[in-house]
This record gives sequence, structure tokens and C-alpha cells, in this order.
Amino acid sequence: MKIIVIGAGVGGTSAAIALQRLGHEVVVYDRMRENKPVGAALSLWSNGVKVLNWLGLGDQVAALGGAMDDMAYLDGHTGETLCRFSLAPVTEQTGQKPYPVARADLQRLLMESFGTEKIHLGRRLVSVADDGEQVTATFADGSTDTADLLVGADGARSVVRDHVTGAHEGGERIERTYSGYTNFNGLVAADTAVGPKNQWTTYVAEGKRAAVMPVADGRFYFWFDVPQPAGLPYDASDGAAPLHESFGHWAPGVRTLLGAIDPDRSLNRVEIWDIDPFHTWVRGRVAILGDAAHNTAPDIGQGACLALEDSFALAISLATNTVSVEDSLRRYEHSRTGRAADLVERARARGAETHGEDPERTAAWYASLRGTDGSAIIRGIVGNITGSPVNLGAGPL
Repeated sequence: MKIIVIGAGVGGTSAAIALQRLGHEVVVYDRMRENKPVGAALSLWSNGVKVLNWLGLGDQVAALGGAMDDMAYLDGHTGETLCRFSLAPVTEQTGQKPYPVARADLQRLLMESFGTEKIHLGRRLVSVADDGEQVTATFADGSTDTADLLVGADGARSVVRDHVTGAHEGGERIERTYSGYTNFNGLVAADTAVGPKNQWTTYVAEGKRAAVMPVADGRFYFWFDVPQPAGLPYDASDGAAPLHESFGHWAPGVRTLLGAIDPDRSLNRVEIWDIDPFHTWVRGRVAILGDAAHNTAPDIGQGACLALEDSFALAISLATNTVSVEDSLRRYEHSRTGRAADLVERARARGAETHGEDPERTAAWYASLRGTDGSAIIRGIVGNITGSPVNLGAGPL
């Protein structure tokens, strides 16, 4: 079959690799003009890494990943260590070590592994038409392409989703919901004054978080969460000024991190929105995956992993079901929507707890961190991974 994939992000390119490995003719289109991913890095938990292993990229991904051996929470005001524990149980129970990776590095690997000559950038999709035998994609420049199947991995504001749900025909459009906070993120040189170079270190106070994760080449991926209304004015020339205002009185490690940020090199500001879970991911010969299907807040670190799972499930469904394209896509949809909805809701609950929506609940969470051995946190991390299709029905050992 010929397959069109709309979107060259993690979900789109991983799906393209998987479908190409099955022998299909695959072509990818994306509206971006160059590889400039949104966000500096991402968490690849065991379920996401396993999909990349399945795609034959295990060694390359391991080389991109940071050595994240431990996890610690610190008091944001004083720098006191509330708890510190090993993440080895995650690896032992799931069969795969997790890696934080720089998003641009991962996206470059996926694009090159698929074949950059088959990825057409600067092509903005405006409509999709399905006549029951073929699907036609029309782009803003007036060009078109036709295939047997179209996969929409075109993000939270997906044009393909509007086709699948009927919004383009006057139906109700699925809208995003603001999660209540803004995330600032980027990359800096790793510095032990902030935290050990093999540790996920998170400072917490005031319903806010400042955190670092190690990624390859001696770098920290950092992020700050600031609860605030949506739509506040911000200009790139403001740089890290909002962070100094919100965190300048925090512990020395946080102030060291603030001083290391070079806004001209690496600083992103992203308002965090998600989408209420919905279960219509397929229409005829058209399917959606990734943020187009389950835009989720990053509070449990499963957004990219869910997109990778989608790619795995879609490819398996197309490889193993032979009644029709439409039947294979319905089976893909049936296998995915419940799990995605569950993780979207888990991320929402986690965000509410950590960002002070209920101050008493957040205070109780802070208290629970003090002196914990991490077993409950490990259970939560592993619980997010357990239902992955890559586990072949086997839970954690």
C-alpha cells in the first residue's frame, strides 16, 4: 500500500519507519520548514524505548539518552533533600532502562532512519478526502497526494482530527483545555551544584517545580513550572526574567540553574494544554495518532511514549488483520483509546496535585515526599508503563 503520514514529529516518523519496514510505500509531509521541535527534551520511559528497540534503533537511542540512575526531591526554598532513591527498580520490573533525550536529537534520528528524502517539509495540510478506495491530501500550496491510507500525526491542532471527527463538516470541534500552568524548558551544561549528573532532581515549593534530567553530551534538560493564567504576555526578549521573578528567592541550586540559562541558545516557553479524552480516532481509511489523538499534559512524562505506542499498535494491526484497511484501523482504534484516556486523566490528576490547585492536597504531597523510600513513586511510574502494548500482556516482574 501507499501510505501518507501527516506530521514529522516523534509519532509520525516512528509510524513511518514501522510501516515502511512492513513493506509499504510511505511518504511524510509536515508544515515545519526545518527540524525545530517544540520543547528541548522528553522522557522516554521503558514503554517508549521498547518501541524504538523494535524499530531497530536501540543502540542509537541509548547513545542519546542520559544516565538517569536516581531520583530526588528537594525543598525549593532551602535545598534540603526530601528523598532520594534509585530508579533501578523501574528497569528491573519493566525490562528496559528509561532515558531522557534531547527532542531534536531523537527527531533527527527518526527522520534520518526513515529517509529524509521522503519527508516533505513546508507542506501545510488543508483538507482530506476519502472516496472509500483512496485518500487524497490537499495542501495549502494547491498540491495534492493520494494514497491507500492516511495517518494524521499532525499535533494538538490536527487538521486530520477534524476530518476524522466530522468537525470539518460542521460537527463539534474538539477543543483544548488549559492545564493551569506554563512550562519553561531548555538545555544547559550539567552542573553538580544543581544536582548529580546521573539524577533526576526536582525542587518543589509554592505549587511550582524546578527540575533537571541528564541527557547525552554532559547536558541537563531543565524545566520550570509556573502556575498562572493562560494568555499572559511574553516576548522572547523577556528571556528568563519571568523565571528569576518566580524562582529567584529559591535554593542555591535553583539560582545556579537560573544563572546557567542562555535564552538565546535554549529556552522555550509553553503554556500547557490538553484535550478531553475521546474515542473516535478512525474514519474510513484515515487514522490519527500522537497528540492529534491524545494531547496530554507532561506531568507523567508519557506523551511521546504514547505516540510511540500508537505507532507500534497501528503497524501491528495493519500487519496482522487482513479483512480490510478500514477493519485494521478500527482494531487499532479499539486497542488504544482506553489506555490513552487513562493516561491523560492520570496526568491531569498529577498536575493538580503538584501545581497547587488544592493547596492542602499539594502540601500533603510535599509531606509525603519527606523521607520516603520511593516505592510508591516507583509504583506510579511502573503503573503508567504496565498497560503498554509492547509488554505483550505481561505486567511488571
